[in-house]
Amino acid sequence: MKKRILTGLLSVVLVVTMAACGSKENGGQEQQKGADDSQSLEKVTFVLDWTPNTNHTGLYVAQKEGYFADEGLEVEIVQPPEDGADALVASGKAQLGVSFQDSMAPGVTGENKLPNTAVAALVQHNTSGIISRKGEGMDTPKGMEGKKYATWELPVEKAMIQDVVEKDGGDFAKVELIPSTETDEVSALESKFVDAIWIFYGWAGVKMELAGLETDYFAFKDINPVFDYYTPVVVANDTFLEQESETAKAFLRAMKKGYEFAIKDPKAAAEILCEAAPELDQELVMASQEYLKDEYKSDVERWGYIEPKRWNAFYQWLDENGLSETEIPEDAGFSNDYLSE
Repeated sequence: MKKRILTGLLSVVLVVTMAACGSKENGGQEQQKGADDSQSLEKVTFVLDWTPNTNHTGLYVAQKEGYFADEGLEVEIVQPPEDGADALVASGKAQLGVSFQDSMAPGVTGENKLPNTAVAALVQHNTSGIISRKGEGMDTPKGMEGKKYATWELPVEKAMIQDVVEKDGGDFAKVELIPSTETDEVSALESKFVDAIWIFYGWAGVKMELAGLETDYFAFKDINPVFDYYTPVVVANDTFLEQESETAKAFLRAMKKGYEFAIKDPKAAAEILCEAAPELDQELVMASQEYLKDEYKSDVERWGYIEPKRWNAFYQWLDENGLSETEIPEDAGFSNDYLSE
């Protein structure tokens, strides 16, 4: 579950052709339960941020179990083009997609503003942090001094690492920055090419556990609460929201049911994801799903809810550290108005 961190901020961009997820035979569309074949369904396109993974499980459950069809929707799930999900949603070629609060930042305001709005949080808290081989002193940020960290060499990434290292009493200048070229985190640590890697624990951390690699880990949000931003989120095209608000609400109602299914029955949900994306490692999907079932809603009652205070805190940090081209106004870029109670 590689995270795309910022076009121009924190991201490693996957170059993929536009294709529907799932089997070629059905064009990426599962037969939707509950749909009358004669019923006229409204078509909606949803673009992923990456290849299918457990961040997306509720989406595939909603499709497989007919929750979208029950709302009168036919949903096509596609993978992102080279310029990413945000651009495709902004163009209107996809009505909705997956993004991240940090990667949205350049398009929230100013001359480069994109007509996109975050309308739901897929995971309630930032599950990313730094992982390292166990016992080498990197269980806290200060321990990164003198160690090799796999960097994307991007401003926000470095600023966040510097922030947590210095908050822990360390010297960021002593961290050895190694350009990230290894796509497999387990191999990168086992080979000792690098000592520390930024991961999302729900996928790469679980993968380390399954590989039997003993590790140390710290989460960014545990060092500085301002880094408990929203990642990933569902974004929607603003024109779509204005002109078809009821469709957006219907989509999110169905999606909510999909994620609540995944929370209650992670094994069955994982099987649905593996059916839709058979190229995935089933053992990893099962274990990752078990981890994320407690993260989708976490400490909120309403699936998808975005807490304004947390959303604003991260953008304020970007502003204060000179990491946004223009000042980001309060409550810019998100809305809870399309979520069901």
